[in-house]
Amino acid sequence: MSSIKEGHILIIGSGLIGRSWAMVFASGGYKVKLYDIMEQQITTALENIGKQMEELEKSGMLRGSLSVQLQISLISGCTDLKSAVEGATYIQECTPENLELKKKLFAQLDLLASERAVIGSSTSCLSPTKLFTGLKHVKQCIVAHPVNPPYYVPLVELVPHPKTDPATVEKTYALMKEIGQSPVKLMREIDGFALNRLQYAIISEAWRLVQAGVISPTDLDLVMSEGLGMRYAFMGPFETAHLNAEGFKSYCERYGDGIKRVVQAFGPVPEFSGEVEQKIDQALCENIPADSDHLNTRREWRDTCLSHLAKLKKEMQSN
Repeated sequence: MSSIKEGHILIIGSGLIGRSWAMVFASGGYKVKLYDIMEQQITTALENIGKQMEELEKSGMLRGSLSVQLQISLISGCTDLKSAVEGATYIQECTPENLELKKKLFAQLDLLASERAVIGSSTSCLSPTKLFTGLKHVKQCIVAHPVNPPYYVPLVELVPHPKTDPATVEKTYALMKEIGQSPVKLMREIDGFALNRLQYAIISEAWRLVQAGVISPTDLDLVMSEGLGMRYAFMGPFETAHLNAEGFKSYCERYGDGIKRVVQAFGPVPEFSGEVEQKIDQALCENIPADSDHLNTRREWRDTCLSHLAKLKKEMQSN
């Protein structure tokens, strides 16, 4: 990446997701406007971004080929929505997961956005139909759901509204690839999209195993981090199965009956409250107390691990 791109990207919301998106787009050479309603929130976010990027540069984990100072200079703050939208070629909404809040914002954007701007949402669960129906720019709207934090985890789920123009999907897909993300296209909307449906299935069965006294919360997490997670960091469940037999068809022939038997034994959907909730929370808090200092320290460790993993994956994929 050796040049600054034309136009600018607008990020709405300066929380953790918004800050990370701003860093991603700046690493790709785009000018970024970070919008929020309070000047102090913007100031704090820009200071945090600058600190993060300088630390990434020192550790050799900075994305993109532009210098750290140039990337930082590409990100500016704004508290006036009309001014922020003007000239934006892509808009990424990163406000709290509140339907009414988001709908109010999209109604405002609908009045301000140009006919060329793509309007994306970082929502993790709210459907495009709920968010975009009735907007005059609905053809330009799409869910672009990242994984937290998007700077370190590149997956982006692209979920269209039934009236989203196919060109909007392709334009967003190309942009995400250009800035180093890994977009996937959902053919139609479904509650929870793909990532969270898989994540919730894992959380639900993990809960049931703890509830049934089969395994402790601590050991359950090890099953993922030292077992399935090791595989899934590099390949998905279908390819894993493909390699664990003489191809996927062979895997189904060998293990299909066992899979059906086990899946049929799964219990009902948990309530995610009560005694089991307390048991899991207590086990987690023994190692990571749920206060901001301990949680932030662990998040920083997580992000460092993810940045090293991302670098390793890139190196392995180039071999």
